Amino acid sequence: MRNWQIDARVTTDTRLPVLADVDVVVVGGGPAGVAAATVAAESGLSVVLIEKYGFCGGAAVAGMSGTICGMYLATEERARPQQIVFGFTERFRGELLARGGLTEPQVYGKTWTSTHDPLKWSETADALLENAGVRILFHTAVTDVVMDGDTHAGVVVESNAGRSVVRARRTIDASGDAAVVARAGHAYSFGLDGRIQNPTMFFRLGNVDVERHLESYGDDTICPPEVSAAIVAAREKGLDLPRNHIWIFPTPRPNELMVNATRLTARDGRMLNVIDPEDFTEAEIMGRRQVRAYREFLHDNLPGFENSYVVDTGTEAGIRQTRTISGVKTLTNEDVVNARKQPDGICRSPWPIELHDGERPKLHWILDDYYEVPFHTLVPATGENIIVAGRSLSAEHEALASARVTAQCFEYGHAAAVATLQSIENGTRYRDLRGSDIRAAMGANGSAL
Repeated sequence: MRNWQIDARVTTDTRLPVLADVDVVVVGGGPAGVAAATVAAESGLSVVLIEKYGFCGGAAVAGMSGTICGMYLATEERARPQQIVFGFTERFRGELLARGGLTEPQVYGKTWTSTHDPLKWSETADALLENAGVRILFHTAVTDVVMDGDTHAGVVVESNAGRSVVRARRTIDASGDAAVVARAGHAYSFGLDGRIQNPTMFFRLGNVDVERHLESYGDDTICPPEVSAAIVAAREKGLDLPRNHIWIFPTPRPNELMVNATRLTARDGRMLNVIDPEDFTEAEIMGRRQVRAYREFLHDNLPGFENSYVVDTGTEAGIRQTRTISGVKTLTNEDVVNARKQPDGICRSPWPIELHDGERPKLHWILDDYYEVPFHTLVPATGENIIVAGRSLSAEHEALASARVTAQCFEYGHAAAVATLQSIENGTRYRDLRGSDIRAAMGANGSAL
C-alpha cells in the first residue's frame, strides 16, 4: 500500500446543518448494515442508514460476490445440505427466495452455497428497511465523525446537497472497511503484517447452454482438474489468466452463470490494498481486462459457452479484506481450526478458512462442525457508543478468511442491533454488555445458538 493515510481528525465544527438526530446511525448497506438497521428499527429505535451507492448490498451486490456463503455444514458426505445458521440470515434468505432471487443450495467443494440475483437482493433489502421504518440515505458518504471526547455522537456526511451532520446516540460501523473507526483514530490493522487477501472481479455470462455446461463441468461449482489444466495451457499461449482454480455458479436467471475467476494484483505483482484509491483503480481496470480473458477462455474451451457474452461485472471489485479493528476480544486462528464454542458466541460459522493470498487459495475445511464468534469481537478496544458489524470485526488473519462471509455478516448486524438496544435501554457501554445476554436475545429472534 502506498502512503495513503485517512484523515483521522475529529470534527468540532458546529456550523454544519443537522440532517437527523436519531438513536442509531448505521454506516453501510451491506448484509451487516441491512440486518443492523432493520432489527434496530423494528425494536423501536430511530435509525438512519447511510449508503454510498444507490442501492443496498455492499460486496454481495456492488462487488457481485453473488452467493450466500456460510449457512451449511461442510462434510465429506454429500447426502444433503445441513443448514445451521438462521436468525436474520434465514429471514433474508427466505424473503429473497420468495422473490425468485435465490437458487437452491449448490455444491461448493465439501459444503454448499446459494447464488442470488443482485437486483432482487437490493429490492429485498429495500422492502425490509422501509417496512421497519428506517430512514435511508443513498448516494451519501461519511466524511468525518462527531465526538464528545472519546464518545461517538454521530457522523458528518456529504452528498451532492452538501455537508451535514447526523447526530446519533449510537453508531454501527457496517462499512466493511471500519471507515468510522478509522476516522475516529481507533486502532486497526491490515491482515497479517500488512498483507491482506486479494480482491477479485466477479462477472456474469449470459446466453450460456447451462445444461451442456453442467454435463461437462459437473455439479461442484469449484472447477474440476481438467479445467485448471486447460487454463494453464491457455495462459502459456498468452491469455491473462492468473488463477487456475475458478468457480462457476448457476444463477436464478435462465441461461446465465456467475464466474469467480480473477485474481487482482498490481502490474508489478505487489498486493493491492483497495483502501488506497490508486490501488482500487488499478484493481478495477485490471479486473475488467481479466474478465475478458476468462470469457475468451470459457468461450473457446468449455461446452455451452459458444454463444455466451459478458452481462456485467461488479459495480466495484470484490473486496475480501481491508481494515480489521482492534477489538475488546479477538477471534483467533485457533478458535476457528479447533471449532471452539463460546459462551458469548453470537454467530455460528461452518465456513472454511478460504484465504486468497498468493497464487492458490488456501482452503482449510471445518468438517461436520462449526465455531462461534464472540460478541466482543465487534466492539473496538477504544471509543464509546460505537460497534462494528461485518468483515472488519476483530480477528486474526486466517480466522477472518473464514468469518467474513455473507451469512455471518447478516448475524453480526443482528448482534450489533440487539446490543445497541440493550446499551440504550440500560445505559450500558457496549464493552460492558454481557455477550451471553446478546446471545440469548438473538436466540429468541430465531438465531440457532
